[in-house]
Amino acid sequence: MATYRIGYLVGSLASASINRTLSKALIRLAPEELEFAEIPIGNLPLYSSDYDADYPPEGRSFKDAVESSDGILIVSPEYNRSIPGVLKNAIDWGSRPWGTNSFARKPTGIIGASPGNIGTAVMQSSMRAVLSFLDAPQLNSPEGYIKFDRAVFGNDGSVSDEQTESFLRHYMSEYAAFVARVLAADAPGHIGDRDPYAHA
Repeated sequence: MATYRIGYLVGSLASASINRTLSKALIRLAPEELEFAEIPIGNLPLYSSDYDADYPPEGRSFKDAVESSDGILIVSPEYNRSIPGVLKNAIDWGSRPWGTNSFARKPTGIIGASPGNIGTAVMQSSMRAVLSFLDAPQLNSPEGYIKFDRAVFGNDGSVSDEQTESFLRHYMSEYAAFVARVLAADAPGHIGDRDPYAHA
């Protein structure tokens, strides 16, 4: 059985992030062929095209981590009905300099937790538009909009609700199968010829 290295991004810097707790549960419930390594995003400066001529070490390290991953898993909250700034900043770093998009052709999963019923649905919709432009294939089904209950999720990745655990296990199983399909197909692609950051 092939083993796939999955880089995961947690879109929150909060020390008690519920999405970090969710990430632990996802890793615990994932099929054994997936190996996980977190890709840190909190140390990246705010992106500017001024960096493109000479990327700082933080930017190069981030891009290297994305490029060395077989797939990317994004576990993120929703801020103001959109992508958290720290996560969008990381995505921008990974997509640059122009012509060196690190996310291209990386099979990607998006899931997130929220205390409310919306479960990060709007953030995920925004993220899908960004990832589509970056030529990153996305797992479209099942969708993972998790209403977080601290009584259900343990800090060690345990999940006490059987239905929730079953869904998360199914999500990770489908993600693993998706990663295998995308990498097997190895479809060519590019992100187009126009530079959205030119003179920004």
